[in-house]
Amino acid sequence: MTADLILKAVAIITMDAAASRADAVAIDTTSGRIAAVGTLEACRQAAPTAAVKDLGATVLMPGFIDPHSHPLLGGVVTQEPAHWISPHRGYATFADVEALWRKLDAELPPEEPVLCNGLDRLLQGAPELTNVQLDAFFPKRPAVVIDNSGHEVYFNSAVIALNGWAEGKPPADPVGARFGRNPDGTSNGRAYETAAIVAAAMKVMKLAVPHPLLSGARWYALMARGGVTATTEHTFDASLLSGYVALAGIPDCPLRLALYHMSIDPTCGQKITTPIPEEMLWKQGIKLWADGSPWVGTIAASFPYLDNATTRRAGIPLGPAGEAMLNYPRGQLDAILDRHAPQGWQMAFHVNGDVGLDVVLDAYERALATHGLMGKDHRWRLEHCGGARGDQFARAARLGVVASLMPAQFIYWGDLLDGTMFAPEIGSQWMRAGDAIRSGASVSFHNDGCVSPPIPLLNVQAMVTRRTASGRVHAANQAVTLHDAFLAHTRHAAFHIGRDRDLGSIEPGKCADFVELSADPFTVDTHRLTELVRVLGTWRAGRRIDLDAFLGAAESIDPKAHAELVEKAAGRHVCSHGGACCQP
Repeated sequence: MTADLILKAVAIITMDAAASRADAVAIDTTSGRIAAVGTLEACRQAAPTAAVKDLGATVLMPGFIDPHSHPLLGGVVTQEPAHWISPHRGYATFADVEALWRKLDAELPPEEPVLCNGLDRLLQGAPELTNVQLDAFFPKRPAVVIDNSGHEVYFNSAVIALNGWAEGKPPADPVGARFGRNPDGTSNGRAYETAAIVAAAMKVMKLAVPHPLLSGARWYALMARGGVTATTEHTFDASLLSGYVALAGIPDCPLRLALYHMSIDPTCGQKITTPIPEEMLWKQGIKLWADGSPWVGTIAASFPYLDNATTRRAGIPLGPAGEAMLNYPRGQLDAILDRHAPQGWQMAFHVNGDVGLDVVLDAYERALATHGLMGKDHRWRLEHCGGARGDQFARAARLGVVASLMPAQFIYWGDLLDGTMFAPEIGSQWMRAGDAIRSGASVSFHNDGCVSPPIPLLNVQAMVTRRTASGRVHAANQAVTLHDAFLAHTRHAAFHIGRDRDLGSIEPGKCADFVELSADPFTVDTHRLTELVRVLGTWRAGRRIDLDAFLGAAESIDPKAHAELVEKAAGRHVCSHGGACCQP
């Protein structure tokens, strides 16, 4: 390599165990690779003709990696012109949501529909809405509200009329889904699971989101503003490929992206080809679902929910339901693994309950042994693992199975989990990052966008301090070190997406992907990390990303070519939580 650019910073945190700190990095901008790392003098010796760019007080780290996300489709249902009404977006109570709805109906043009995503009955104290209740806020314009669980949508009477349902009665219930009905058979403004959600909400969503590719690009930009330079699509099917190719082809695209193909797609075992270089967009593995969501009571767990006003209002069955909540009978799970393990794909399994995790580990162990993968570099994955036991991580480590944890479950729901949803001995320990890392398992952190906003620094802060969004501490015994927390968003995350050879640390030969920080996170109060350290920008392949240029280029792409993304967004939002659509 011939380095032509040297970046100097007040500190470079390499995440390379052999040389953890530097103050300069030399880059070959033609290849986008790092040529040298160390002192400014050493980099000048390695690249004597390179231009030097002094970043001043900036601190450089490897670009953060979010190893489990849904960026394109998540953008469709959360980014402008949709309205993201989750508690973590500033709508802490249902009263806050009601105030927004009144404002929208008063200020939007009369013909403009409304699409909202993220109503959370547990955290906001919201009711299970009906069309009559929504009519009070939107008496004329069509309005659709997607529940934060992803399993239900609510809509007003204007949507029922727009859908042309005779006498206000929805069609027959699709397989694996249903419409809410009043005693006389008319719609009550509710639809459950993918097929019914699509039938009820699709006309409004298409009107509300005229440029879905731009909405996806806005999610890309949101991730970049959080310092993310690489991520995944964990519910990929071929219908999404053109959208991801279009975004990856924009020069200032901020994200590298790994694709995990849904196991319910008959083509999931096939390879894909694109005009995009594989270091930018590649198929990595296959995604499966063991169970569902803790927020609607569909996890396969050995422990019950507590019986109180909060769980009753949310309609959560107390359980424990154990294996009854599994999406796959064990024999079918074995058959899926037998079909795809010989193809060499990495497996990634959504699982939250401890019973579900036992079943997944049993199935993984059998398949790994059967196909000669035990002891080899397979990197089969566990996703989320909210209600896991400590011994399960130790077993995963012995099998060479990696764990990608979701700190957001703790950050935003931790206060409810501990003593309201579950007994304290269960709820306080939710998201056992400490046990996972102590077990020797390879651990990464993710946000599962759009379930939570992509803020790696907040994940790090929460897993080190064990403080929730309210500031309360739960299970200090599960705290991790700051170094381990950053490994979970850099080197270990790169390993999980199959890119540890060229991502995850600042080393010669690796891609020049960086995040610029306003301060050294290892020198500030970790309890105030997100206050004291800001993301100033990101670099990909030795080029500082211009998000305005990226968004402008995305906006110029003909939206008609990607109109189908709206329909995919409705279905995916359920799939990411392991709902009925994930049944094989």
